[in-house]
Amino acid sequence: MKYIFSSFLILITFLVNAQAVQYTTTADGKLKFKETALKTNPIHSNKTDSSAIIFFNANEKYQTIEGFGFALTGGSAILIDQLPVARKNQLLNEIFGVGKNNLGVSYIRVSIGASDLDAHVFSYDDLPIGKTDSLLQHFNLSEDTLHLIPILKKAIAINPKLKIIASPWSPPIWMKTNAASMGGHLLEKYYATYANYFVKYIQAMKQKGININAITLQNEPEHGGNNPSLLMDATEQATFLAKYVGPQLNAAHLKTEVILFDHNADHPNYPISILNNAAAKKFASGSAFHLYLGSETALSEVHKSHPDKKILFTEQWTGAKGEFGGDLMWHLEHIVIGAINNWTAAVIEWNLAADAMFNPHTPGGCTECKGAFTIQGDDVSRNVSYYIIGQASKFIPVGSIRAALQSNNAAIKTTGFVLPNGKNAGLFVNTGGDIKLTLMDGKKQINFEMPAQSATTIVW
Repeated sequence: MKYIFSSFLILITFLVNAQAVQYTTTADGKLKFKETALKTNPIHSNKTDSSAIIFFNANEKYQTIEGFGFALTGGSAILIDQLPVARKNQLLNEIFGVGKNNLGVSYIRVSIGASDLDAHVFSYDDLPIGKTDSLLQHFNLSEDTLHLIPILKKAIAINPKLKIIASPWSPPIWMKTNAASMGGHLLEKYYATYANYFVKYIQAMKQKGININAITLQNEPEHGGNNPSLLMDATEQATFLAKYVGPQLNAAHLKTEVILFDHNADHPNYPISILNNAAAKKFASGSAFHLYLGSETALSEVHKSHPDKKILFTEQWTGAKGEFGGDLMWHLEHIVIGAINNWTAAVIEWNLAADAMFNPHTPGGCTECKGAFTIQGDDVSRNVSYYIIGQASKFIPVGSIRAALQSNNAAIKTTGFVLPNGKNAGLFVNTGGDIKLTLMDGKKQINFEMPAQSATTIVW
């Protein structure tokens, strides 16, 4: 016992004093954030027995990171809120807290009204069929006060700097061309009313102590088959923003950012066309993407067209039929590293929690969306999305700046950062076999190893 205790103290001392620390997760699930102390050494020559050389240049900087996280759906909030108080508080601290055993989630997405991962469809101004409310006299957040807002308040208490982006799936059905929760377009006569709906939502949440940092004007505006959903083409969105939402937010002195599109990377021309409209562009802070279709390189097309506007990545699901290793590797390569290398400032996965049967969801909503957590009664387990986001969120804090990090081996995908505390970090995905690598940073180098099909984050 004395020998074990002494060895433990030596290991802890080594890790605390280590010049670099490596955190590794493998596709086979055997390693999850495995911590390894590394040494930095002077570069004596360009000769090395490594199969990959990684070059880091802290002087070549790109976008600032705003955060990593998940969608806190209404269903996620229900499942978390029903946990025993001590268990709920522990789980929320694990998600939003900072520290070795916490995820450090810093950016979340919520729905304005119901998403398809709420237990039922609702808006903040539901009326009997045939009734309308142009003045929004019946507007209320009553559904969100049951579970979502209490969980949000607890999350903010843990991380007061937590950022929130809010997206609508559908306006109240009386505002729509088809008077239904699925599909349809926003009636032009209600453009001003719906813009006021956004204003009232932001103000009402602020009164609850919740700051909405950003909104998108519509979740997946080119997909009307979800329940709820709304179709909104680029011309409609440009008009809605330029003539209604932007002016009303300004008139209300609200600083909430407006983010365009919020849909797949196969149509970068959607946000580009809106940003080409000067009247709309002045009210837009950036564009948001999903990657169910298209390539992450499309994000760079938008950045190249309008480099003064930010890019956010706001949704990608992991599904019931997915496999841990395949999802881990694909998401880290394309959603985390790929999106960041194509200018995204935030990466948000879908969704935070579901039960063992992938509930709650609306009729017609997603029946196979796997949460980062599975919560069944009082039992909580962690799924692949937990490790996808955690490989970044635990080690790369808000305010980090992407810096140049390049590999000479095609099997190694990389992205690098300068951290707010002056340290550096690199996120690596090894799509090949076991490999030895050398990280070159100016006049020093770090030698490390990666197992086959794995991801690692190094902080030095």
